[in-house]
Amino acid sequence: MFRAKVIIKRRPSILDPQGKAVEKGAQHLGLTNIRNTRIGKYIEFDVLSENRQEAEKEVNDYCNKLLANPIMEDYEFTIEEVK
Repeated sequence: MFRAKVIIKRRPSILDPQGKAVEKGAQHLGLTNIRNTRIGKYIEFDVLSENRQEAEKEVNDYCNKLLANPIMEDYEFTIEEVK
């Protein structure tokens, strides 16, 4: 079994309205040195596989087909074997 950790981020060319809203809130709190805030998603799950290559393929398929929007988002992941 493997544990996958996925980070999904909006592509740099895509506006991030949630990041802008949070950044504006930071400025209202007096945090005036904050810039270029981007909000992403962190997802963690187990993959029931004995083979690392099969686990990586499964994680890739999961990200491409369901977790990330391929038009607006990029993703990266790591997997580690769980004993």
